[in-house]
Amino acid sequence: MRRLIPVLLLLSPAAMAQHVPPPAYNPQLHAIGTAPSAERIEADIRKLVSFGTRHTLSETESDSRGIGAARRWIFEEFQRISRDCGGCLEVRYSSDTVSGETRIPDPVEVVSVIAIQRGTADPNRYVIMSGDIDSRVSDVMDAVSDSPGANDNASGLAGTLEAARMLTKYKFPGSIVYAALAGEEQGLFGGKILAAEAKEQGWRIEAVLNNDMIGNSCGIDGICDNTTARVFSEGTRAVETAEEANARRFTGGEVDSPSRNLARYIDSMARFVPNLDTMMVYRLDRFGRGGHHRPFNDAGFPAVRIMETHEHYDRQHQDLRTEGGRIYGDTIDGVDFGYAAKLTALNAVSLAGMAWAPPPPAEVKIEGAVSADTTLSWQRPSGRQASNLAGYKVYWRPTTEPQWTRSVYVGNVDSHTLENIVIDNHYFGVAAVAKDGTESPVVFPGAAGSFGGY
Repeated sequence: MRRLIPVLLLLSPAAMAQHVPPPAYNPQLHAIGTAPSAERIEADIRKLVSFGTRHTLSETESDSRGIGAARRWIFEEFQRISRDCGGCLEVRYSSDTVSGETRIPDPVEVVSVIAIQRGTADPNRYVIMSGDIDSRVSDVMDAVSDSPGANDNASGLAGTLEAARMLTKYKFPGSIVYAALAGEEQGLFGGKILAAEAKEQGWRIEAVLNNDMIGNSCGIDGICDNTTARVFSEGTRAVETAEEANARRFTGGEVDSPSRNLARYIDSMARFVPNLDTMMVYRLDRFGRGGHHRPFNDAGFPAVRIMETHEHYDRQHQDLRTEGGRIYGDTIDGVDFGYAAKLTALNAVSLAGMAWAPPPPAEVKIEGAVSADTTLSWQRPSGRQASNLAGYKVYWRPTTEPQWTRSVYVGNVDSHTLENIVIDNHYFGVAAVAKDGTESPVVFPGAAGSFGGY
């Protein structure tokens, strides 16, 4: 009687690796998801509030008041974090002089602080976490009155500092940038300046996570909720050409821009943060309002806004006062530090997952019209960029589903056919998978979903 030999035993080790998927996830993500300290975040917010005002047009010479003192303290704090990791951060200013604008009529140097944790294998691929330095009161041009900006946006900046403290304990193939951006309230100028620098220097930006107000858990709607975060993302790329828009009309992609699939990625990473869920909001930002992710979207980079779910408008952009028993002002007593720590963890696991993963697949294409089968193809990176690449996972979902619901690991190949899955009834995408199980965001086929090339 002949003995049956399993087919995998007939394959070479390299061929077998094609069929064996990597781990489901990197277990270190669980540790990162619980690492942020509410106490350290509180200390940073209190320090930022102590500068009195951080208005973009405020004092720059004082050591204790104004935006100049604040940005110098942030620079020194990043340097302290770098010393603790053996000099792993490149800390510098990002600045330009702005004038002739509605909210900056006279020449003012807008100065942001950035710290780069350089990747070990793919250093020109970046994921960015940002928070804003500046604050304001009711009059956007009032650079003198006390403007604590405890939640808007000392909370987002404190989260960025805390993420740097945590993630500099690890090494990643891709680079992570921690950005303290200035000039947000005066017209998103810090983001515009950094996005322009990134384009000029040829950065391959995979993601920008803009954190603007992550510490208010009780809203003006009367709801207190410390278990949900919102993620805002644009539906179609701001830089889409007329030709690309016409192609999208016939192939889909209105809800699958790289920013939208970045939001889905963040939503999936929330599983590593205890007692936190996300609300994906299919809009660039809150209705008629803006934030520092928009300049990156405008430059063609994937970017989203992460923030609290229930805002309290009496605590935003208000002079410090009490009227008719109603308290106005963005003071520290309105900040939930534990909640800010959770949203910081959401950022941290998302940054770590993307920085550990290989770059998202490039040139993703799809075909399958008038066929029972659907075929996807893509480009693979080479050299050091592929050093941790295990293979690829193909995803699909019904067109009305908000999240990717089905997937199959297909190995280290550059194409795959899904048999008896009709292209007309689903949306499709491809993610790169690392040897440790971390994945890139899913890439939708064509220009509508492209994260860029290698």
